[in-house]
This record gives sequence, structure tokens and C-alpha cells, in this order.
Amino acid sequence: MTEMNLSEEFLRQSEHYLVEEFLPKLKAAIALLSEDELWWRPNQQSNSVGNMALHLDGNVRQWIVSGVGEAPDQRQRALEFLEQGPVPARELIEKLENTVAEAVNVLRKVDRNTLLAKRKIQAYEVTLVQAIVHVVEHFSYHTGQIVYVAKMLKGVDTQFYDL
Repeated sequence: MTEMNLSEEFLRQSEHYLVEEFLPKLKAAIALLSEDELWWRPNQQSNSVGNMALHLDGNVRQWIVSGVGEAPDQRQRALEFLEQGPVPARELIEKLENTVAEAVNVLRKVDRNTLLAKRKIQAYEVTLVQAIVHVVEHFSYHTGQIVYVAKMLKGVDTQFYDL
């Protein structure tokens, strides 16, 4: 596999996981929850599903749309965790879908020869590859948490995998 093919495949797989794997699972889990459940916290040290959705939106926007795509970074990370609702589920999902769509647009336009270029994102100096891997991993992590909370509160099998 050539270096360019590897770059193309990396970007294609990153998009696939965000759009085809994680976002649908997150949306399905959120759809199971009432508004109260969406903003429920087991304790003050934990985040609600709503907070995690806002946090994912901020993370994707900061790391890919701004960090990789070089759009202005206007993230206010602390506010993602302070929100206590009620922000309707459909509004959270729409916001996240729009941000993921913007991120996909950035991934499709990124110069494959610059994937090892460095950018400062938050307090970190990272390559574009590191920034993209961070977002995909981070999205997976919080999607798992959201699915777990929905299954715990609803006692249902999401049937995401029919092996």
C-alpha cells in the first residue's frame, strides 16, 4: 500500500467510524431517554448524557473543524459540563450531526501530504493524524458511556450487534 493510499484509507476509516458507527449508536441511545433521563447525573462528579453530547460536539469542533481545518476556535469547554438542561434531545442530536458533517468536510479536504503537520490544539502540539485519532477515540469512548447509561436506565438490549 502506498503512502497516499494509507492516508486515504486512514481518513476514510475515520469518517466511517464517526458517521456510520458511533453517531448512529449515540442517536439510538439518546432516543431511548426521556428529557429527565437525558440530564440525569448519578452524582455531582458525573456527567449527564446531555453533557456528554455537548462535550462531544465541542471536542469534534475544536480538534477537527478548528484544529485540523483551521477555523476559529471558540470552544468554551467548561460550559459543556455546567449545562443541566432542559435542552431537547433533537436539538443536541442536530447540533452534533451538523458538527460531525463539518468535520467530515474538513477530513475530505485535508491535504493528504500534511497529515504529519503539527498544530496546537488546547495545550497540546499534535500532528493532524494525532488530532483525528483523538477525536475518533474520544467519540467512541463517550458513545460507549452514553449507550451504557441508556441501557442501565431503560433495561433494554440495543441490539447494535447481531452476530
